Amino acid sequence: MKVLVIGGGGREHALVWKIAQSPLVDKIWCAPGNPGIAQLAECVDIAVDDLDGLLAFAQKTGIDLTVVGPELPLTLGIVDRFREAGLDIFGPTKAAAQLEGSKGFSKDLMARYNIPTAAYRRFDNHADAVAYIREQGAPIVVKADGLAAGKGVIVAMDVETAVRAVDDIMLDKVFGAAGAEVVIEEFMDGEEASFFAFTDGRNILPLASSQDHKRVFDNDEGLNTGGMGAYSPAPVVTDALHDEIVETIVRPTIAGMAADGHPYSGILYVGLMIKDGRPRVVEYNARFGDPEAQPLLARMKEDIVPILQACARGNLTRTSLEWHDKAAVCVVMASGGYPGSYEKGHPISGLEEAAKLDDLVVFHAGTAEKDGKIVNVGGRVLGVTGLGPDVASAIRKAYEGVAKISWQDVHFRRDIGAKALKRKG
Repeated sequence: MKVLVIGGGGREHALVWKIAQSPLVDKIWCAPGNPGIAQLAECVDIAVDDLDGLLAFAQKTGIDLTVVGPELPLTLGIVDRFREAGLDIFGPTKAAAQLEGSKGFSKDLMARYNIPTAAYRRFDNHADAVAYIREQGAPIVVKADGLAAGKGVIVAMDVETAVRAVDDIMLDKVFGAAGAEVVIEEFMDGEEASFFAFTDGRNILPLASSQDHKRVFDNDEGLNTGGMGAYSPAPVVTDALHDEIVETIVRPTIAGMAADGHPYSGILYVGLMIKDGRPRVVEYNARFGDPEAQPLLARMKEDIVPILQACARGNLTRTSLEWHDKAAVCVVMASGGYPGSYEKGHPISGLEEAAKLDDLVVFHAGTAEKDGKIVNVGGRVLGVTGLGPDVASAIRKAYEGVAKISWQDVHFRRDIGAKALKRKG
């Protein structure tokens, strides 16, 4: 069969890498792809938001299954377009993708169906939002309602920081149209985890547990990013907690979306805050997490293609997945200055040396080829993913790979997976 993967980041490289292992697949295309993906698939220069171009390519090429990586084409309605043309596509419709595309939409859904989350208020008026912050006090969380590339959430430990965040979002429009409305939430402390489930709109198939590291610096300091590293399994999610997440969060979410007339199919990502053994929802995403996809897909024993097809066609019957016993850890190597401004075009050395290591995969994200060399062109550049019999071994393997790779001003956290070791110890 012929498969098209849409996107060009680390998540899409991991998806292509996993799909390429399927005996069902004859050829993979990726739009637009990256140099790492190009080793496994044919990259085509079509932007992820060019829905007309993507549909025309899929029809011309005879694509049997399209897999959407990033959130933007989902919120623009790519799934609706492909389905109208009679094509199988993995991902939620435009209406269902509001679960990620609008923080207010998702918070209202949780309120309607008693899904545990932080108390909140929505505001489309700047003065009202500021008055509410001053009334509530800090710590408090300010979120741009729309898509902001994972950077539209400000955890404010004092009132003035929260007010500045509202100013930035609503007055200075730092996130553009995504900031037309803000959601202001109660601050939740605890330990974060990421939970994923495949779904066809009715049935669900949970994945293994994982944990992301959102802050740019060690010890969870600095600005929020798209994610600086992840590992799986996450010891914070015990078997009992896994079942509670499924029954109190995932099932009510899928059932609620269906009841509201927006049946949700694809992959559901639930960002969680866990305190005293109880989970609450921080956010939903309408796609695989990046970088959580890298360690999760590295650990998945199953052929992913039949699962993707079943979700797309509405006939998911599987209730469990097989996982490799090994743990996996992904360390993101980023451009210096990320998530702020950074220089592009620095040649990356050591990729061939890292590729020689056993139990290590280097997933490309923000890379390009220039004059025969691989260079950095994005904030998050590589996802160096190590496998091992336990998390400690996987951490060592990932950082062994990181040590082989360098470019000017490269930045990475040195404590990815440390929370798992503390919990185990």
